[in-house]
Amino acid sequence: MHGELLKLGIDVSQSTVSKYMVKPRKPSSQTWRAFLENHVKQLVSVDFFVAPTIDFKLLFVFLVLAHERRRVIHFNVTEHPTAEWTATQIAQAFPWDTAPRYLLRDRDRIYGDAFRRQVANLHITEVLTAPRSPWQTPYVERLIGSIRHECLDHIIVINESSLRRTLKSFFAYYHDSRCHLALDKDSPETREVQPPDKGIVVEIPRVGGLHHRYERRAA
Repeated sequence: MHGELLKLGIDVSQSTVSKYMVKPRKPSSQTWRAFLENHVKQLVSVDFFVAPTIDFKLLFVFLVLAHERRRVIHFNVTEHPTAEWTATQIAQAFPWDTAPRYLLRDRDRIYGDAFRRQVANLHITEVLTAPRSPWQTPYVERLIGSIRHECLDHIIVINESSLRRTLKSFFAYYHDSRCHLALDKDSPETREVQPPDKGIVVEIPRVGGLHHRYERRAA
């Protein structure tokens, strides 16, 4: 606007123009990113992803991820997911008084009446993302990407039990060994820093040799 006035031969200062410009209204509520950050200790995300088997069946993996330390609280595998099955998984994920305050999920119809009743019984508030907006569940989407790129893209899934066994091994590595950028290069289960005087660096195979953990041990 100041430039347009100058082009019209009206010589006024930038501060004068700014003074009379209409100020944009601040948003009436916090942004989505602020919500995720403000409630990181009270928030979990749930989601499904699909893994094909060697005989072209599709297996569905259900994940429950705690945001604070990126821990996978619960997972399970099924060939035929239902709202009742998913409700059972939520009950298993949060025994006793361990339920979080908020549960973040998409609008998939798999989260039917049985699931919603179970969540309500646990006194958890559901937060639904906008349709076709996976960016609103960034933590669990990033986890699914890591599972694919760092594990499932390198193996052949035989059946449910083999997939469950592989994921259990990967999550053990993911929790106690893998460094996460969002955790200041720490792992969900905090790893101590080992100075050089601790010994030589040794390589420990994890996930069947697909990944490794590095530690210092006395020579």
